[in-house]
Amino acid sequence: MSAFTRLALATTLALGGFAAQTQATAAPTAAAAVASQYIAAADGTPLYVKDWGPRNGPVVVFSHGWPLSSDSWESQMQFLAERGYRVVAHDRRGHGRSGQPWAGNNMDQYADDLGAVLTALDLKQVTLVGFSTGGGEVARYIGRHGTARVAKVAFVAAITPMMGQSATHPEGVPTAVYDGLRQAALGNRAQLYKDVASGPFFGFNRPGAKPSQGLIDSFYAQGMQASSKGTYDSIDAFFNSDFHEDLKKVNVPALVIHGTDDQLLPVDTTGRATAKLVKGARLIEYAGGPHGITDTHKNRLNQDLLEFIGK
Repeated sequence: MSAFTRLALATTLALGGFAAQTQATAAPTAAAAVASQYIAAADGTPLYVKDWGPRNGPVVVFSHGWPLSSDSWESQMQFLAERGYRVVAHDRRGHGRSGQPWAGNNMDQYADDLGAVLTALDLKQVTLVGFSTGGGEVARYIGRHGTARVAKVAFVAAITPMMGQSATHPEGVPTAVYDGLRQAALGNRAQLYKDVASGPFFGFNRPGAKPSQGLIDSFYAQGMQASSKGTYDSIDAFFNSDFHEDLKKVNVPALVIHGTDDQLLPVDTTGRATAKLVKGARLIEYAGGPHGITDTHKNRLNQDLLEFIGK
């Protein structure tokens, strides 16, 4: 088989798989079903959505971090779906398998896209769980759309209440980090993703750490699947968005989980600050935990989420 023939065959199979996903309308069975589909955002951007678990189970909706996709939540989603929960996660616009629009790569649009998913699937009494950038997305969703569909919310290593330094937030991450990320994204984003994953994200740069090549490769693969423009714009969205006012509108039970050795989002200015702003929020700190606790501390995180959601 020639290289051209193999390429043609692979393309045909890929397009066929896409068509099957978008046209599938089979009703879920009583057993825990696994389905994938696309939902259109208000501007027509297709959003890839995972919808796992029994359709009549309590609903948990996950929002992922940068530059990842809904795949980054697979451990938590499978764990909860196997215990009777309906778990939903979408790839953010410009990320994963979702559309790659030129415009709209900002936090307000991210929040509205999350709203489009909740509305399209008519999800109610939802527990929203946001990691990193996804935590900001969840906060902004509540700020813009309220909690009519929301029962609980969890912020996991979130960028809230604000990541970057500003005149009103001098304790934030220095602007030089923002400039460096954008320059690296334009210069060689493939290397940027490898450097982030092999270094501070999972804490593999700490003395005595045992790097996992699998986790590094997974981070890199998810990042490279995303749009260069979308992920570049997203740096501004996650670094400079201010969520102080959004967090004040959270009026449902809230859980904040953060690692004490998060090198990207220091716990004092993010996790602890978020817990202070959200009335009645419970704060759980993972001693020595890095930023990527969804993987490095997945077993503990799964149990903490299960306990919080099940109360």
